[in-house]
Amino acid sequence: MLRVNRPSDIWFKPATSVAVAVTLVLVPLLVVGRSELAMYVMSGAFCALYGHQLPYAARIRASVWVVIGMTAGVAVALVCASLVDSVIALIAIASVIAGIQKAVCDATRIGPPGHVILVFVVSGTLFVPQELHEVPFHTALALGAGIVGGLVALAPALIRREGPERRTTARALEAAAGYLDYTDDVRRPRARHASAAAVLGAWQSLLATGKRTSARHTLEHLVLRAEAALAGTPGATDADQLREWAYQVRGHGPLPEVRMPAGTGDELLGVDAEREERRQQGRKRLVQLLLRPASPLLPVAVRCAVGCAAAGYVGLALGVGHPYWAIVSACSIYQANVTLTWNRVLQRLVGNICGVAVFAAVVPLARTSVVTLAILCIFFSFCNEMLISRNYWLGSMSVTPMALLITLFANVRPAAELITDRVLDTLAGVVVGMVVAILITNRRTGGRLEQALTAAEQATDTAEQALAASTSPTAELATARHRLTARLVELRDAADTAAGEWWQRALPEERLMRTEQRAHRTLAATVRRQGLAQDRSLIEGQR
Repeated sequence: MLRVNRPSDIWFKPATSVAVAVTLVLVPLLVVGRSELAMYVMSGAFCALYGHQLPYAARIRASVWVVIGMTAGVAVALVCASLVDSVIALIAIASVIAGIQKAVCDATRIGPPGHVILVFVVSGTLFVPQELHEVPFHTALALGAGIVGGLVALAPALIRREGPERRTTARALEAAAGYLDYTDDVRRPRARHASAAAVLGAWQSLLATGKRTSARHTLEHLVLRAEAALAGTPGATDADQLREWAYQVRGHGPLPEVRMPAGTGDELLGVDAEREERRQQGRKRLVQLLLRPASPLLPVAVRCAVGCAAAGYVGLALGVGHPYWAIVSACSIYQANVTLTWNRVLQRLVGNICGVAVFAAVVPLARTSVVTLAILCIFFSFCNEMLISRNYWLGSMSVTPMALLITLFANVRPAAELITDRVLDTLAGVVVGMVVAILITNRRTGGRLEQALTAAEQATDTAEQALAASTSPTAELATARHRLTARLVELRDAADTAAGEWWQRALPEERLMRTEQRAHRTLAATVRRQGLAQDRSLIEGQR
């Protein structure tokens, strides 16, 4: 759980974006001597953290909604802070908002940092003394800084328009090459799932954009190559060639030329047709996940809200001056199941304790001048994104001193008091949050697995029917194959989630194994039918 892993291949993007955004919004405040407003502009600047895994067309939409959500949350928090005097009531409000933000972020699959940053911003704002007449100005500051953060996240599009699509395609090629490296090994099924997920991620990235360019056309060909290798088609591209293509795709040079057999053009017409269908299905799915009473997200959202409330009240009973720290600690540990939540508890605890020690070391330097304080906040915001993909506890070790330093812009409190409050709030948050996670069970994970099994079986039936029809068009077979791949990835994710949830009924392991084996065979048959694999002599000629 505490092992230091390899960093994400795009760690520098959110790290650089948030550092630049925070710098852009803090410098004007330092120039005019209004550093006490830093909390509001930094809240907006954190919008630069979102959407870096998305293509730029989709990132624009995501950034707009993140800025709107962040601003709306800050506005509600400011109004409540100015009208409500009861700390007990404020804790309840913060917990309800945290549960809503958790549900929305899970339903939209916005990606990291998810709901945690939103809860951190809104909860922190709720417990800052406000006057009602100040609300419009502070909200405008958060909105303006949010726009700056969103623009910073979108700025790389001016240099490399297909950057996100190239990265997801390279991941698919590398994952397929890694899968081919395994022969008779117990890790082979897991490698297959990782490869299928990478291929699906590449297709989702390519399908998220409306206009097809020549570069995207080539990337689609490369993903088809990775798919053929994953299916185990005789004569498919070998691992070395896949890695060579991945290296070229990640670079800034021209994309590799990949010759495809007859029929591929028809298949890519099917990809275009699927693009619009996915958009419509995505909206429908989002509405169902958020509004349907039987939504699988509801237990996790309730668990988050109740856990945040309980942690906040325990922190208040302990006499802590910042109960929202306990709320943020509790909300940050909730993952897809109890097992992952327990892992996050230990990571959060270790990271925050180490972060408090880092704060104790730098606080004398931070109090030398407000400029130094701002530089340290920028530095730790960068370090957080640089380290968190290696392991969550390393990110917590950076975000903890940053959160404590932000409080020094508005008022100066003794360092010992801040450290004590932070340690107590962390303990209250993770311990109470874990107890709530155990008590509020999520039995819907079993139902989600049953639904995923049924969906995978239906997708397999559809693909087999398309295979059986000798006159089935290539585009139809391609659509069936893509849907089957998506259902397989969802099935494995649902199975892993259900396996990590405590107090569950026995899982249908035998049915799961049969369904996955049948689907894998059908998937391989669709690839062979479409002739996606080329002759090995052609591969050698390309080299």
